[in-house]
Amino acid sequence: MNAPRPRVTRVCPHCKATILASAAVCPSCRHHLRFDPAAAAARAQHAISALRVEGTVRQPADTEAWEYSMVLSIRNERGEEIDRKMIGVGAMKPGEQRTFALAVEIYAGDGEGGGGGSPSRAH
Repeated sequence: MNAPRPRVTRVCPHCKATILASAAVCPSCRHHLRFDPAAAAARAQHAISALRVEGTVRQPADTEAWEYSMVLSIRNERGEEIDRKMIGVGAMKPGEQRTFALAVEIYAGDGEGGGGGSPSRAH
């Protein structure tokens, strides 16, 4: 029985985000990294949208300015934090609003630098 191998990652040359090596488009900045229509179509066909959460925060017009920070953390099955990122910070003036969205997509193994099984974080 073969144990699943960790996914291979690389750095996006445009935004410097760590992404899966198999990605044809950077999920962070959405720049195209290589032209491979067959691989892109196959990857999109096998993607599973595991989670999507969206919420809006509206600041009341009769309050002082608010500050916010968006933090994302990923935990394993034992509850141990395996990754944590500060996504962004900002301020809202009275009457302003912000919408925050989180999406998790799962991709089947494609045999390139990874292997089947559950995706895992690799450095």
